[in-house]
Amino acid sequence: MPIESTPAHADIDVMIVDDHEVVRRGIAEVVDRSDGLRVVAEAGSVAETMRRARLVKPQIVLVDLQLPDGTGIDILNALRTELPESRAIVLTSFDDDDALAAALHAGARAYVLKTVRGAEITEVIRAVAAGRTLLDERTVTRRRAGHEDPTADLTPSEHRVLDLIGDGLSNREIAERLGVAEKTVKNHITALLSKMGLQRRTQVAAWVAGQRASGWRGDAK
Repeated sequence: MPIESTPAHADIDVMIVDDHEVVRRGIAEVVDRSDGLRVVAEAGSVAETMRRARLVKPQIVLVDLQLPDGTGIDILNALRTELPESRAIVLTSFDDDDALAAALHAGARAYVLKTVRGAEITEVIRAVAAGRTLLDERTVTRRRAGHEDPTADLTPSEHRVLDLIGDGLSNREIAERLGVAEKTVKNHITALLSKMGLQRRTQVAAWVAGQRASGWRGDAK
């Protein structure tokens, strides 16, 4: 997937969060070697991250999901509240749809595996700094041929279910909210998965989270 970058002359301040110092230093070296990028802080825990982030106000925060005093999701939620101008990129070893959905729901602008090449990390940083939200094509951006909007063929009820999945509701909670049987909700989900070209419920949640990060809210009232 080609990635557009910001101009090379625009310095981007980056903070790196990982509880393994060797990993942090390796990432920092890659970032600092790249034109227009500079590492302004590092941290190995949730508490340390927020303390330093408040001081340096980084444009981009690279966040690992596993930390000794919490998770990267805790950091994402705190950044969204306290430093909304900072954009977070999850850099993790977890290739998991649930983790992806949770990260995007908490405000991550990209979800990158640690197996990625160094050059790709810097491309993602520049793209996110430019305002883009990068989603894994394998899990959340597949579209039906001929449709720009993968939700174009959804019925009003399916749109409503889609939005409630994005709110984090279970099938039972959705059924109670809509006043229908849980079996009906499952049927709606089966239909919307097929129409959107997705395979799992978690992919729907991740897609909605990514769209909301770009300002989309869906059709639900």
